[in-house]
Amino acid sequence: MASRDLKGPTPEQLVAELSLLLDLEPRGGDRFIGRRQPDAAGRVFGGQAIAQALGAARRTVPDSRTANSLHAYFLRAGTDKEPIEFRVKRDLDGKSFSNRRVVASQQGQPILNLLVSFQEPQDGPVHQYARMPDVPPPEELVSDAQIRREVAERMPEGLAKQFMIRSRPIDFRSVEPRDWLDPRPRPPVAHVWFRTVAPLPDHRSVHNAVLAYASDFQLLSTALQPHGLSFPRGDVKAASLDHALWFHGEFSTDDWLLYVIESPWSGMARGYGRGQIFTRDGRLVASVAQEGMVRLA
Repeated sequence: MASRDLKGPTPEQLVAELSLLLDLEPRGGDRFIGRRQPDAAGRVFGGQAIAQALGAARRTVPDSRTANSLHAYFLRAGTDKEPIEFRVKRDLDGKSFSNRRVVASQQGQPILNLLVSFQEPQDGPVHQYARMPDVPPPEELVSDAQIRREVAERMPEGLAKQFMIRSRPIDFRSVEPRDWLDPRPRPPVAHVWFRTVAPLPDHRSVHNAVLAYASDFQLLSTALQPHGLSFPRGDVKAASLDHALWFHGEFSTDDWLLYVIESPWSGMARGYGRGQIFTRDGRLVASVAQEGMVRLA
């Protein structure tokens, strides 16, 4: 343990912790407990709550059915100091689809409502109108983690600095790196490669959960780009309001995926973002939309 404190967790340890975080504890009666983020302080990350709620719903449907969409509403800020309780309602089990409602709570108060749909594999018409942008491959880009560490050296001690230097189980590599401390206004578009820093178990539900977790990164940050605002600098107070995710096909989140994000609108203290996620060979495997509260600090 002492060596870990000095050198930091290995990639395998980071991914093992993420897998454990998303592996819920059953408590009977379609009730589950989600674990706490190790060494975290402050609010629960929205992607964690979504991924855990998806995992709770997944445990109540046949193994042959996979998630095809989810819609989440964030109600209250959760705390990392305690686990989250998830209660699942079985609204539908049809011939092809199952629908579930999940309420995530802490201290008896709901913090997240999630609706998720699962589908039995079926054949049907296939097309893909969206095309993956022509961007540099991840091997030619610097990891965002390295950029954050360099920025953190210029920051005072505090939660913002801890956020910047914290080791993460997912490696993000931005085609257009962010200037975290002194951003200049630029168009609300971002292209980000991402994958886990070590292999995951070969099970589709695991990769779906990790994608749901990762899909909550970058969206609100992209909505800030036209305004030259920065989260670490403390310019804004922000929180996700709702989040939607559609799964279009199979993928591996331990292989590189390209997250293409744009923010068509912001106003009324809200920012809206949407994204498309592609495999390296150009297949569109997921679409994302999110609106968040964005207030000047």
